[in-house]
Amino acid sequence: MLSRAVVRSVSKGQNPVPPRFTLARAYPVASTTRSRYTASTSKLSNDDAQSILNAQRKLRPISPHLTIYQPQITSLMSGANRITGAILSTSAYAFAIGYLVAPTLGLHLESQTIAEAFGAMPDATKIGIKGVLALPFTYHAWNGVRHLIWDTGKLLDIKGVYTGGYVVLGLTCLSTIYLAFS
Repeated sequence: MLSRAVVRSVSKGQNPVPPRFTLARAYPVASTTRSRYTASTSKLSNDDAQSILNAQRKLRPISPHLTIYQPQITSLMSGANRITGAILSTSAYAFAIGYLVAPTLGLHLESQTIAEAFGAMPDATKIGIKGVLALPFTYHAWNGVRHLIWDTGKLLDIKGVYTGGYVVLGLTCLSTIYLAFS
């Protein structure tokens, strides 16, 4: 409304604002910016506000979950590397704490006792235990080597990433089998 009045008067060659008046006096802004819609507020209790908020949250879209994505070797190996790292660190802490607490509980958790108990097991059980212990260790170790190679700036293209992933899986299988049967 204001811009139309100014443009019309300028296009007719007239001075849009008389010199002795300011723009604020010549064109009242309040009448041109009134809204047809008004908002009212009311005081709500905490329970009412929480129920309104919960109702609004139910209407929000849900972000996609990992299950809608097609699994790729890069994402699976990244997750597996984190999981094996957690398994290895948890196992190391559990053994260290057990080793420290064992004498106070009257348990014999010395290396001689562990070696005797392991030696008395059947061969299939020994291979199984060594395989279960070797798999996360070798996977995490070979994946660490792959990450060190990436730190040098090599194998960072998509072909190199996939090739490195398959090499890590192959080396993990070979070294796990070697450690389990040795």
